Amino acid sequence: MIEFATAAIVTFIVCLIAVPTFLGLLRAFGLYAIVEEGTCHVYVLFGNVVGILREPGLYFLPLQLGLAAFLVNWLGRRHVIDMRLDQKYLRSQPVNSEEGAPMGVGIWYEYKVSDPIAYLFKNADPDGSLAANVSNAVVRTLSNLPLADMLENRHAMSRTVRDEVSPKSAEWGYQLGSVYIRKVHFRDIGMIRQIEEKVVNRLRQVTAAIRQDGANQVSIITSTAERQAAIEFAKAQAIRPQIVGAALNQIAADPDVASALFEILELQNIMEGRAAVTLIPPARPLLQQMMAAAPAGNSQPSRQMR
Repeated sequence: MIEFATAAIVTFIVCLIAVPTFLGLLRAFGLYAIVEEGTCHVYVLFGNVVGILREPGLYFLPLQLGLAAFLVNWLGRRHVIDMRLDQKYLRSQPVNSEEGAPMGVGIWYEYKVSDPIAYLFKNADPDGSLAANVSNAVVRTLSNLPLADMLENRHAMSRTVRDEVSPKSAEWGYQLGSVYIRKVHFRDIGMIRQIEEKVVNRLRQVTAAIRQDGANQVSIITSTAERQAAIEFAKAQAIRPQIVGAALNQIAADPDVASALFEILELQNIMEGRAAVTLIPPARPLLQQMMAAAPAGNSQPSRQMR
């Protein structure tokens, strides 16, 4: 058990301390280097670039740099450059339209390092310079454009900005990728409020016009229907005497039918009327005389029927 524990402790110390320390000394003396994915190593000695490692992997530096590999980590410098694709968004770049409207343009662009030497030595702040170049290109190329083009032709404006920025970015070691104008907006708050008011008023006008047009259409339909109904009623009233006269002529051709019809009509008028009807049994002369002698002030006239 003691021998096993001792071996375990020794193995732990060797794996945790000795091996990393030994590998670190080898890297410090310039025997090997590890280039990770998406990075580039640039070795500079006495102001001269002695080696560039672009591809990821394990490198034996004396084969790549020669004898300078043993001095570059002590007397020179190693630059580790990120070669991965990066992106940035610049918000509300001030631009004036042809009509004088103060506009803001938000532009998004992609970029990556394509030339490590130019990136390191041709510009002290290439990232900031690229952002400033994009901002200046937006102001130079998009100023004094018609307002309608600014609000509609974003693709063409993006291409214009990219063509303007690409040559200078290549000089600084950058490769410019996609450039896209994501937002075009008004910067003047008072103008925004005025546009909102105009839009609201226009919507109200359009809504009122739609309602008025609907009311007019309903009025036209109603008046047309009423006119057609009045025409049909007038035709019916004009035809009614002719129809009634023809029917009466047919009835008058038979005296018995005519007499029965007029008796029925008379009884119907009596029943529909408001006059009071008094039925008196026959052979009652006294009752008839009493009814005849009734006061004349009765508001409802009476009829005697036998």
